[in-house]
Amino acid sequence: MSKRTTGIILLFILMVISVSSAMAQCAMCTAVADEASKNGSTAADGINKGVLYLFLSPYLIVGTIGFIWWRSRRKAQEMLAKESLAQN
Repeated sequence: MSKRTTGIILLFILMVISVSSAMAQCAMCTAVADEASKNGSTAADGINKGVLYLFLSPYLIVGTIGFIWWRSRRKAQEMLAKESLAQN
């Protein structure tokens, strides 16, 4: 088994183990937001912004890590290309 496959398997196992049980209260949140918006409160806006924040955070983290990885790989390839040109 290659190092990459082993790493992916270990990452998957770590993710499965680290998940904690969640007690979802979506119905309660929906009811509170509906009632608050009918009464003119801005609580529904706060709930919506919180959901968007929680939704986008993992994508931003993974995107940042991917960009850093891509940039370092590109620099490494450029260095190899320069070295190969210097040797010829």
